[in-house]
Amino acid sequence: MSNETWGNIIGVVTLVSMLTFIGIWIWAWQKRHRKVFKHLSEIPMEDQPDGLARPIPTKETIDPRGENRP
Repeated sequence: MSNETWGNIIGVVTLVSMLTFIGIWIWAWQKRHRKVFKHLSEIPMEDQPDGLARPIPTKETIDPRGENRP
């Protein structure tokens, strides 16, 4: 293959990559996604995630024998 052919292939790959990036960016910033992304961004700040029956074991909740306290 000649250098011109490789240049065309690289140009097409670059264009497709750029259009894919722009498409994902537009999709992510749509208003209908705002509520879900807002909720997902707050999950790390929650004290206890949904569905967790008991608190996560810490130094205060584990007795010296290594068992969880009730």
